[in-house]
Amino acid sequence: MRLAEAWRVALDALRANRLRSLLTMLGVIIGVAAVVALVGIGTGTKEQIERQVEGLGSNLLIVVPGRLEAGAAPTSSPLTLDDVDAVTRVVGDRSRVAVTISSGETVRAGKNSGFASMQGVLETTPGVFVRRLDRGAYLTRTDVSTGRRVAVLGAGLARNLFGERDPIGRQITIGGVRFRVIGTFEPLGQSLGVDRDGEVHVPVTAAQRLLGTERIDGLAIRAPDRDRIDELSAAVTRTLAERHPDTDFSAVTQEQILGVLGDILGVLTGVLAAIAGISLLVGGVGVSNIMLVSVRERTREIGLRKAVGARPRDIGVQFLLEAVLLTTTGGVLGMLLGGSAALLVDRLSPVPAALTWWSMALAFGVSAVVGIVFGVVPAQRAGRLDPVVALRTE
Repeated sequence: MRLAEAWRVALDALRANRLRSLLTMLGVIIGVAAVVALVGIGTGTKEQIERQVEGLGSNLLIVVPGRLEAGAAPTSSPLTLDDVDAVTRVVGDRSRVAVTISSGETVRAGKNSGFASMQGVLETTPGVFVRRLDRGAYLTRTDVSTGRRVAVLGAGLARNLFGERDPIGRQITIGGVRFRVIGTFEPLGQSLGVDRDGEVHVPVTAAQRLLGTERIDGLAIRAPDRDRIDELSAAVTRTLAERHPDTDFSAVTQEQILGVLGDILGVLTGVLAAIAGISLLVGGVGVSNIMLVSVRERTREIGLRKAVGARPRDIGVQFLLEAVLLTTTGGVLGMLLGGSAALLVDRLSPVPAALTWWSMALAFGVSAVVGIVFGVVPAQRAGRLDPVVALRTE
């Protein structure tokens, strides 16, 4: 039997039982749609996090006290501004060094209030990290050296406290201490699970005075180029270890952060795809079951074809093509359904989703393989039928 004729016969057989064919394909459709949608959501989440990490700045080196290992105990920071001066001498440029001391504080302006993440920083922060102002000005070196009580508000916090009014020059209180607003940031949204629009930046010296401490939580360095990051990392950690021999220090680059997050999200995406693939396996079992029923129903047809010269291989190929046609058609419909679902999730919810060619190709390929694997047994059974016995079947 020619292959083209076999395809035509397979299409006719499926059209003859439209409802049964549709119900058989339903398991494959749901399985493929689930795989495409979940892989799309996992891929979109991974890409969003990568953009957020890369959006922090370029050639960044983050230095914190303690070991960045699973199960490592948290370490209280022994770092002070004197350590920042020592690191600045290693780096050779103060504008490339940023520090932070963080605290959650209630910020008030008149009758309005909100909970914000207070960040005590140097004037170098916008040069190290990518952070643009919407209006006003940022902190100056004089503000830091004198501990001046001035603040720069995140877009969301400024809107909550002042509405549509211009906040520049107005007074706010942070932890009961009065500060003057000198600038606001452009909206940035969520970054690595943190609401960047709910931050308020103040001079690190003013933050230390407010919190009654001399410590800083960590520091960040922007390397002149990518090739010098490892060299800087070793030099900075060595300098800090010499100043604080009882404390371990860890330095991590953007590439390392992206690598760890990428591995975690890759595993999660694979797990989601595997869970969704279970429904595809169930759909394959349904295809195999229906094809076995079809073999039993068409026993006399098989006997007649063998009687007029059809070989067992021709009969086997015929039923195998029907199974593959069922699953590939279901695969195409599932791809369309899953792709549409992923796009709707991306448009209508905060969960990101991204469709990739490889996920669509994988889903289609798996659906074809399911048809072959689960169609082999019914095809073999049909090919082995004795034509005489098959013709006598009522």
